Amino acid sequence: MPETPEGHSPAKRIPAIPFDDDRLREECGVFGIIGPEAANFVALGLHALQHRGQEACGIVSHSPEAGFNSARRFGYVRDHFTRTSLMESLPGTLAIGHVRYSTAGTKGSTAIRDVQPFFGEFSLGGAAIAHNGNITNAIGLRRELVNRGSIFQSSTDSECIIHLMARSRGRTIPERIMDALRQVEGAFSIVAMTRTKLIGLRDPHGVRPLMLGRIGDGWTLSSETCAFDIIGAEFVREIEPGEMLVITETGFESFRPFGKRRPRFCLFEYVYFSRPDSILGGQSVYTTRHRIGAELAREAHVDADLICPVPDSGTPAAIGYSQASRIPYAMGIIRNQYVGRTFIEPTDQIRNMGVRLKLNVNRALVRDKRVVLVDDSVVRGTTSRKIKDMVIDAGAREVHFRIASPPTAWPCFYGVDTPQRDMLLAAGMNEDEMREHLGVDSLRFISLDGLYRAVGQPNGRDPGRPQYCDACFSGEYPIRTPKMIEDGVKATAA
Repeated sequence: MPETPEGHSPAKRIPAIPFDDDRLREECGVFGIIGPEAANFVALGLHALQHRGQEACGIVSHSPEAGFNSARRFGYVRDHFTRTSLMESLPGTLAIGHVRYSTAGTKGSTAIRDVQPFFGEFSLGGAAIAHNGNITNAIGLRRELVNRGSIFQSSTDSECIIHLMARSRGRTIPERIMDALRQVEGAFSIVAMTRTKLIGLRDPHGVRPLMLGRIGDGWTLSSETCAFDIIGAEFVREIEPGEMLVITETGFESFRPFGKRRPRFCLFEYVYFSRPDSILGGQSVYTTRHRIGAELAREAHVDADLICPVPDSGTPAAIGYSQASRIPYAMGIIRNQYVGRTFIEPTDQIRNMGVRLKLNVNRALVRDKRVVLVDDSVVRGTTSRKIKDMVIDAGAREVHFRIASPPTAWPCFYGVDTPQRDMLLAAGMNEDEMREHLGVDSLRFISLDGLYRAVGQPNGRDPGRPQYCDACFSGEYPIRTPKMIEDGVKATAA
C-alpha cells in the first residue's frame, strides 16, 4: 500500500506544555466514511475529534484505480491534512482515520509505525483498521503470535488484531474481524475498511463510544456526534455494545458476534472526554455536565461571591453550579486559546511557569472575593495547587474547589492515560487530607450517587448493577486484565 514519503520519517516531537501532564487523556478517536471525497471528509471529522488525541493522525483511503493509500503524520490534523497535495494522494469513496494519544505501546513514540490506521494485505484483499480503547490481553496475544511466526511492525496493542485476522480461517474480511475480536479482551471501538465495505464495531460492554451517521447517499462512523456536524451529516444512532455494522454503498447489515454482556459505558466520557456539543446515550453532553454542576451545588454548597470554571472542561458544570446555588458566574480564569504546545523549548524556567502558559487569572474580578473554582477532576493535584496559588496571588480572599467527578482513586485499564495508582492524589488521601494538601479553604467532590443521578439514574448507583464503567472512582472493574491480576485488583462480574 503506497504511503506518502513524508510519513516514513520520524518527526521531532514538540513537548506538551507542563499543564497537560496533570490531565487524564483519551487514547484516540476514529472516523470513517463511504461516499464521495471520502478522505476530505475524514480529515474534517478528525479535526472535530482532535481533543481525543493530539500526538498523531492518519488516514487510509481506497479507490478502484489507485488501490489503498495511506498518510500518517505526527501532530495536529490541521497541520497536515489541509494540504491539497497530500489530500490528492488519498483518492476514493472509502476512507478511515485516526487521531492518537498513546497509552499502549511506546508512550510518546517517534515511530511512524505506531500511528494508525493499520493496514494488512490478506489473501482475501486488503483491509485497514483504526482502534479506540485498550486490548487488555495484548501482551499474552503478542507473545503467542510471535511464537507462531508473526512479525510485528509496531509497539501498539492494536496491531494484534491485524495478525489475528491473518491467521483466521474466515471466508470474508468481516468474518475475520469477528474471529479476531472474539480472542481479544478489553475495550474497543473499531472502524475498519475493505475495498468495498466500511465496518464499525464495539466491544460487548460498549466501554468506548461509536456513532453512525448519514450524509447524502453515504454513511459515516465516528467516535462522537460532533464530527457529524462539521461535515453536515445526520446522526442516525449509536452502534450498540457488542454490535458490528458492515456498510456498503447500498446499506448496512448488523451482526452480534459476541455473547451478551451488561453495557458498561465509560462514565468519564460524560465528565470530561467527549466534547460538550456531542450526544451520548441519547442526551447532550453539555446538558449532562450542567446537571452535574447543579447536583454538586446541592451536595456541597458553600457561601461565596463568584463561581468560576477552570477552563474549558469545567465550564458547563460551573454554569450549572452557579444557577443552582444562585451565586454569580464569572470567567475568573482566562485560557490562552493559542497555546496547545510550547512555542519554545521548555527550559527549566519555562517548565516552572507551568499553568501560567495556558491560564491567567482575571484579577479585577477575583480581588477580595470568595471564589469557588469548578473543575472536572483532580488527578495528581499539581495543577490544582498552581491554580489555587494564582487565584490567591490575584487577591482572592478565599478559594474553594468543587469537583464535577468523584475522587479519581484507581487507574484506567481501558484506553485512558492514567498515572499509576500511587500517583493519584485520591488513592492515598481522604477529602480533608486533599484539601490540606491543595491549600484551599474547602474541597468537595460530587458523590458517585450524585454523578449517576446527573446522567439519568434518579436513584443513584445500584451497587449490584452499575450502569456504567466507573472503575476509576469505585475500583470495580468490569473487565479483568493481566495487570490487574498481578496487582491483586478485583473485577466485577461481566
